[in-house]
Amino acid sequence: MTTEAPTRAPRPRGGVAQSLGDSLVVAKRNLIRMTRIPEMILFGVIQPVMFVVLFTYVFGGSMAIGGTLDPDVYRDFLMAGIFAQTVTFATAGSAAGIADDMQKGIIDRFRSLPMARGAVLTGRTVADLVQTSVTLVVLAVVALLVGWRTGSAEPTNAGKVLGGFALLLLLGYAFTWIGALIGLSVRTPEAATSGGIIWLFPVTFISNAFVDSDQMTPWLRHIAEWNPFSATVQACRELFGNPGVSTSDAWPMQHPVWASVIWSVLIIALFRTLAVRKYRSAAS
Repeated sequence: MTTEAPTRAPRPRGGVAQSLGDSLVVAKRNLIRMTRIPEMILFGVIQPVMFVVLFTYVFGGSMAIGGTLDPDVYRDFLMAGIFAQTVTFATAGSAAGIADDMQKGIIDRFRSLPMARGAVLTGRTVADLVQTSVTLVVLAVVALLVGWRTGSAEPTNAGKVLGGFALLLLLGYAFTWIGALIGLSVRTPEAATSGGIIWLFPVTFISNAFVDSDQMTPWLRHIAEWNPFSATVQACRELFGNPGVSTSDAWPMQHPVWASVIWSVLIIALFRTLAVRKYRSAAS
């Protein structure tokens, strides 16, 4: 007669392990959903590609950068701004996706499960980060095809270039948390789309992304120089070795890499806290 060895009950996971595991499960769910709706990825890629082509060939030669109207100089100046705009505009998709889940009752289902608090939102933002990464890769290829090159103004290397793209993804991830809060605060996906994108226009255009901030009026230049978006754009230009390095005395323009990291971390800390709090109290 044989006896079976008693089975051990699974050890309860700690808070960090459970939160990480639950977040990855939700991220996987959202990534699978994205692959089943390929037009989401397609349209997300088409828009930034249009920006690259339009700004390069329409505005190239009419914008003075460093005292020259050379369209090649403007193209290399422009690309960091287009990259940054692309990752921040993912905010609208995050807001609309979460609002859609709220409307369909999926968020309520998640809230009823024994999941770590915040895992639903973390999983969603991680999935959006993956989609943004894919879009950024496609956009970089298009930029190379239209003539953009790293090291066009100052020497650089692969490590710095990768560091620039890492800063872009960090900024994009930070802004998806703003989108998460917006998605939880509105009633419909349509409102989330509008609310998620309308405020991005002043953020991206009152900056050094498309024009040299030194040419702005003093009060507007100060706003642009302390804009978190501008810090990342300036950091990328320095790391990519592209023209447009600012001569401003503003601290974010003198130390753009540190400013970019600090701004992004602060945005994540603030809006993640607000979004998780809103998620807990959201009405079904």
